Amino acid sequence: MSISLDFVLHERCVRLHVWLWQDWQASAIIDDSGNILDTQLLEGNMSIELVMIRLDVVTNGGLTEESHYLLKKYPDANLIDSGNKLLESLELPYPDEERMTLLDEAALKLASEGVADSASDLDRRLEHLVGALEEIRESWVTFESRLVEWVALFLPQARLENDRVGLAKDVEASESVADLASTLGVDAPEEGPSENEWKTVRGWAAEVSLLASRMDRMESTTRKLAHQHLPSVSAITGPLLAARLSVTAHGRTRLARLPSGTVQVLGAEKAFFNHLKSGAPPPKHGHIFMHPWVSRSPKKVRGRIARYLAGRISIAARIDTFDGTPLTDDDIKAIELRVQEIKEFANRSSK
Repeated sequence: MSISLDFVLHERCVRLHVWLWQDWQASAIIDDSGNILDTQLLEGNMSIELVMIRLDVVTNGGLTEESHYLLKKYPDANLIDSGNKLLESLELPYPDEERMTLLDEAALKLASEGVADSASDLDRRLEHLVGALEEIRESWVTFESRLVEWVALFLPQARLENDRVGLAKDVEASESVADLASTLGVDAPEEGPSENEWKTVRGWAAEVSLLASRMDRMESTTRKLAHQHLPSVSAITGPLLAARLSVTAHGRTRLARLPSGTVQVLGAEKAFFNHLKSGAPPPKHGHIFMHPWVSRSPKKVRGRIARYLAGRISIAARIDTFDGTPLTDDDIKAIELRVQEIKEFANRSSK
């Protein structure tokens, strides 16, 4: 009875653990003793585009055609880690000088395309814009509150809360606290700050104005990008809220795939986990509360409106993601009409 070569190889694989090694242009089977049992090499003419494809396969954990061929003969082989010491003393079929030149050119082209792909990733760009906007807003709130408290020490009778936005510009334009008092229509203090201290206050006001200007520019940029990336969602929620929902969902595609119940509570993760942990009431809305249709509605119907609005946002996100026809003004009016019907129904039910 004759014994086939494949049977012999299989029996040897059972006795010895075997490994599969590969790079973009070759593959090999190695046993635990450091013996190369079989090799396969990419043959024929090669182009930069072919090398790029193979590099992408290997770097993403895939297998080349040569590796698939060897695995049919050695099905028990496991892919060996490139840092395994077993590889140090082996004469593996590494690329020659000509193939290394192709590899260098392909790697450079892949890197260039990777930069271009990153620049065209609107999800990542929105993520940075929304994050930067939040950081600037937090700084502005802190600086602006400090300025209001500081000025109130000298002019306690001034109603600074009437125009907190314009206060920074008024302080910056005033040569003295007396000038500011005149601008605000109140009496100047009997004892005001020194010239040096007032310069410091004006400098602080200048920082507040600068932060406000940066925040306005950042909001404008975010609106434009959100309109481009999420036109239908922006039509329903406004571009700033659309951007926030997309970033919280980790991208437009994931937002489109989330159930509407999850969209409803995006941004309320802490409250939701507290509900799961302690049994506290579940949140009825997250970021979606920022929408005036929710925040300006009676408390008793906010949950219903948020639930309906989340459903519309989910549909809009799918339209934006999968190249559907963007929502029209008539569509938005129909959504707003439904929100009004929910309010009216709730009012009738409570009577």
